[in-house]
Amino acid sequence: MRRVLAQARKEIIQVLRDRLSLGLALVLPVFMLLLMGTAFSFSVRDLPIVVQDFDDSPASRDLIGAFRGSLSFHVVKWPANADPERALTSNAARGALIIPIHFRRDLARGSDAPVQLLIDAADANTAKLVAGYANELVTAYNGEHGSAAVVQPVQPAFRLWYNPGLDAKKFYGPGMFVLVITLFPTLLAALAASREGEEKTILQVYVSNISANEFLLGKIFGTMAVALAQAAILVAILLTYFGMQFVGDPTPFVVSTVLYAFCVASFGTWVGDAIPNQVAAVQVVALGGYLLVFMLSGVLVPIETMPHALQWLSNLVWGTYYTRVMRDALLQGGGWPAMWSNVGAIALFGALFYTLAWLNMRRMQVRG
Repeated sequence: MRRVLAQARKEIIQVLRDRLSLGLALVLPVFMLLLMGTAFSFSVRDLPIVVQDFDDSPASRDLIGAFRGSLSFHVVKWPANADPERALTSNAARGALIIPIHFRRDLARGSDAPVQLLIDAADANTAKLVAGYANELVTAYNGEHGSAAVVQPVQPAFRLWYNPGLDAKKFYGPGMFVLVITLFPTLLAALAASREGEEKTILQVYVSNISANEFLLGKIFGTMAVALAQAAILVAILLTYFGMQFVGDPTPFVVSTVLYAFCVASFGTWVGDAIPNQVAAVQVVALGGYLLVFMLSGVLVPIETMPHALQWLSNLVWGTYYTRVMRDALLQGGGWPAMWSNVGAIALFGALFYTLAWLNMRRMQVRG
C-alpha cells in the first residue's frame, strides 16, 4: 500500500507542476460547465412570430394579446398584405399566426373558429415545442372566450414533476456535469499513461519491483483525486449558480461519483497503456470516452426519443448510468431503491476497464 500511495503522490505532484495540466483539470471544466450548461436550451423563449389578422375584431385582438403576453413568443411587425410564408423563408420569424375573417362572428355563434399557425419546422424539436405552447395559449383563450353551448367533455390537467418551472438549467446542468467528469479525468489519465510509453519511461517500471496492480492503482488513485476535486467544484456551482439542491438520500450520488471517477480513470489508463502515442490516445478518448457519452447517454436527448436501433447501445455506455444517478440525486430523489442497479453498473464498468488495463500491463511486465 505504501508504494501505491507513493505512485499516487507522484501523479498528483506531476499535475500540480504542469500548469497546463492543472488548468485542464480545474479551470477548463468550470468554464465548460458554465458555457454549455447556460448555452444549451431546448425551451422556447421570445420566439419571433408574425400575425395576419383578417378579422380585426376585439376577439381577434384578444387572441393576439395572449400571444404577446406569452414568454414563449414575440410578435414582430409584418405588413398586413404581405405573404406570411415570406417571413419564414426570410428568417424574419419562426411562425405565423393567421386569423381568418368572421373569427368573432363564428366564436359568438358557438361554431368552430379555426385559426392557422405556420411553424418553421427546420428544427423539429423547436417546432414541437412551439405547437405545444401555442395549443396551450389557444386552450386558455377558449376557456375565457368560448361559448357555454360548446361542450368539451375532456379537460386536460397537467402536473409537471421534478422541474415544474421547465428550467433548462436543471436539465442540462447535471448532464454537463457528467460530460465534464467523463472527459477531463479520462483525458488526463490517457495522456499521462501514453506519455510514459511514448517517451519510453515506462521501461523503468518494467525493470522495477513494483507490481502491475500497485502501479495501476497508484496512477488511477492520482487521477481519481483530480476527478473528485473537479466534482466538488462543479457540484458547488450546480448548487449555487444553477440553483439546484439534493433531494432525498445523497449517498447513491456520493458512492457512484467515487466509482465513476475510478471507472473513467481506469478507462483512460487502459487506453494510454495500450496506445503509447498521445495523439492517438486522445483520439480514442474523444471517440470512445466522450462522444459515446455525449450522444447515447441521455445527457442532451432522452434515450426514449432515439431510434430503436440505437437505444440498446446506451446500455453499453457507462455515462448512461451515472447520468441517471445524477439527475435522481438533484431532481427526483428516488435514492437507493431506484438507483442501486445503476450504481452497480458503474462498478462493473470500472472493474472491466481496470481488468483490461491490468492484463495489458501484466503482459508487458512479463515480456520485459
